[in-house]
Amino acid sequence: MVAAPSLINNLWVIVAALLVFIMTIAVGFLEVGELGEGFHRSLFKTIIITGVALFVMGFVGFNLAFAPTIHGIIGNPLYGGLFLGSFSSNAPGLLTGVWWSMTSAYFGTYLTTGTYFLFETAFAAVTLALVGVVVLKKVKMRAFLLYSIIYFLIIWTLPAAWIWNPTGWLYQMGMRDFAGGLVVHGAAAAAGLGILLQIWREERKKGFTKSPQVPIKINAGWLTLGILLLWIGWFGFNPGSVLAFNSSAMTVVITTFLAAASAMLSVMLFRRIESRRNPDILYSVNGILMGLIVITPLAGFVSPASAVILGLLGGPIYVYGNRLLSKPKWFSDPIGLLPGHMLGGLFGVLMIAFFTQASFATASGNSTLPNGLLFGGGGAALTQLGIEAFGIIVVMVVVFLLSYITCVIISKLLKGITTNYRK
Repeated sequence: MVAAPSLINNLWVIVAALLVFIMTIAVGFLEVGELGEGFHRSLFKTIIITGVALFVMGFVGFNLAFAPTIHGIIGNPLYGGLFLGSFSSNAPGLLTGVWWSMTSAYFGTYLTTGTYFLFETAFAAVTLALVGVVVLKKVKMRAFLLYSIIYFLIIWTLPAAWIWNPTGWLYQMGMRDFAGGLVVHGAAAAAGLGILLQIWREERKKGFTKSPQVPIKINAGWLTLGILLLWIGWFGFNPGSVLAFNSSAMTVVITTFLAAASAMLSVMLFRRIESRRNPDILYSVNGILMGLIVITPLAGFVSPASAVILGLLGGPIYVYGNRLLSKPKWFSDPIGLLPGHMLGGLFGVLMIAFFTQASFATASGNSTLPNGLLFGGGGAALTQLGIEAFGIIVVMVVVFLLSYITCVIISKLLKGITTNYRK
């Protein structure tokens, strides 16, 4: 008997997917807001990302990430056919039934293929938008276009297949990442580091002794618009990751927004302590982002009070992490991919083993997660910490290497990936 789709769950996740799609373009607004209107190229870049994501993920990327995996490594590329069933009117979950992992045997939320495709493709798109904040004006647009194709074929799909696919090897090991602290934020930073390394190699060949730093030129209007759309988009990003419209989804709304507000206040306080100067709009925006990033991997596993604590902890991590990561002169990262997305995302993943409460995790569809160390999890929580740390190491190393190798190959094809940008 073919499982019937859940109307309410599909409607909710479609709305969530559209909110997440907004985030990709919003990253472009954020770049313009921090770097000035001369960086309108950022908007073009995010539009390209969105279109390439839909095409490549629809062609085969979605299958590579979310079809039943081959030995837990990669999804079956031909599951149901290319382009979500090719020309078939009998593709599973397209006109009738649900996507295989949405049945009662796995997640049990009864989403159709189209719904789940749109949701996960939106995640893939916004992840590359985060990677692309290091591109600035330094990388040729055609080089980034080629990179984006490879990114959606292998660099993004591997971590997704390992962690978010219920037959993936890290998922089977017990690793959990609710909405992408590692799959999105941490992996975006690893991919960005691969691009930065190739940029620096080419800049050194051009005679630079340090990488030209891209200055921050605040445009308050663009910056405010960018964070507004990102914050609204996160309403789909985290709550939508429950993959069902229920009380857990609304709890995730609360944990997400409380963490963002708490981190904003914390970042502004620690900025004041660290610099002896009053924080400005840039730090308030980065505080909101830090809270959203930190809570992402465990938003469905924790209480509202825990979300507040996590947001407050995000403040000093961002402020002092940003200070430390501003010292190296071999790369320019003015949008904060490394202090925000890398440190915040990986910190949040590790905190799964400390702050998880099994009742919240079960409600969000993660019944195998034990209580965290702060809630009496004991040895099971320590085991979970080891699993999460192991997953972080594997994914960060693999994504960095894949990204760097991709950039080297593209550089050879195009005689370099960098432009002649100097400031």
